[in-house]
Amino acid sequence: MEACQLCQGKIPLNESGRMMLFSSVPGVIRTLHRAFRRVQTEFTEENRLFVNYTAWMELQQHMEQIEKVLPEEEQESLRGSLISAEGNTYLPGNEFPIQQLREQIANPMFVKVIQEKLFQSYMQPVIDTKTGKPFGYEFLLRPNSKLYPFNPGELFAFSQRSGLQSMLDSQARINAIRTGAHMLERGTKRFINFLPSSIYDPRHCLQSTFKAVREYKVDPDDLVFEVVETEKIEDISHLQFIFDEYKKAGIRVALDDLGSGYSTVEVMEALQPDYAKIDRKLVQDCHLRPEKIEQIKQLKESAGKIGTLLLAEGIEKPEEYEAVKPIVDYVQGYFFGKPLIKPAKDQK
Repeated sequence: MEACQLCQGKIPLNESGRMMLFSSVPGVIRTLHRAFRRVQTEFTEENRLFVNYTAWMELQQHMEQIEKVLPEEEQESLRGSLISAEGNTYLPGNEFPIQQLREQIANPMFVKVIQEKLFQSYMQPVIDTKTGKPFGYEFLLRPNSKLYPFNPGELFAFSQRSGLQSMLDSQARINAIRTGAHMLERGTKRFINFLPSSIYDPRHCLQSTFKAVREYKVDPDDLVFEVVETEKIEDISHLQFIFDEYKKAGIRVALDDLGSGYSTVEVMEALQPDYAKIDRKLVQDCHLRPEKIEQIKQLKESAGKIGTLLLAEGIEKPEEYEAVKPIVDYVQGYFFGKPLIKPAKDQK
């Protein structure tokens, strides 16, 4: 199978190098060739333009020049990549739409964080309402270097804008699997987020995840892969395909934000996940809103019919916990513990 961008070489972050540009629209590359006449360039027979740069700021100026000379519709036809000064080899398939390349050039620190895996997994406890003890932990991405701080939400948003979401999503999954193997006892569930849009072909893209499961000798039944809250569920069949691949490997799956816009009861019934997390907005102050409790009961009834276990997340107050405790199977939130680098010892 042809390698995807995740499997190709790294994006060079050197101060000097070459930018390759290509367009299938006749004349676009020639227009750029003329625009960069004062810069050292190379125009090939394959209609590719190589533009040299000797500083990152110069590279950013090159991107500004492209915006000036090309109308928006012609910019949309452009693809490109960066090539280090040492190796002038162009790697087919390792090019990005110009909008994604622009994001990479504007945010080299985020690119470095993703490529060099400058992150670690923190763990937040998931509590069994019957025992009051941790049933498992959700793994959340955090910086591992003070020199390269980041907001996790901003990093994932950047990865989607820059075409690096597959790389980040895959490495975050592997990091969580490794951390769980070192930190948790067998039988403890590990909830790990994933972006459906980052998994183009589940049979191919999930191989690195399954390899990590084998390498770290993790029981697949201890893993729960969860659709992240920011992902809009637009292609149910694709998500079903991903869920099926996980289940074939003996891994559990979870649906997030049940009760919100995209994550409806109908979606839950179609996907039949092992676990479903109730939207935190529905949980917030539920002890003060009888209609919220009623809706949670309805979700529990629907989940029970298909064997899906229900989890209420975002609990921050003891009153919220007491209100949902008789209804749901599991709970999670700051009331029980913030995400920590090690499993919390004492629970409510």
